[in-house]
Amino acid sequence: MFLEALGSALLGLALAWAAAFRLPHRLPARSLVLSTGVAGALFGAFLTHTALGTGHFLVILLGAAAVSAALLSLLLRPEERFRRRSATA
Repeated sequence: MFLEALGSALLGLALAWAAAFRLPHRLPARSLVLSTGVAGALFGAFLTHTALGTGHFLVILLGAAAVSAALLSLLLRPEERFRRRSATA
């Protein structure tokens, strides 16, 4: 269980760092992005471990990556160039 938690936290940190590195203009503060990635991965690992039980290390990491990516996607802001102004503004 400890290795699952450590592996998922490192995976979430890597995903969050990659997102913060590639999309800094569309994400909030880096500290929020990194902590969200780690927290999402830990929650995803907990959820997957609870559903499947022990002995499914790679599947648990896959669940952790999926939940972490889903939470990181919620932090994305739209790009400035695609914003449209209303006709009345």
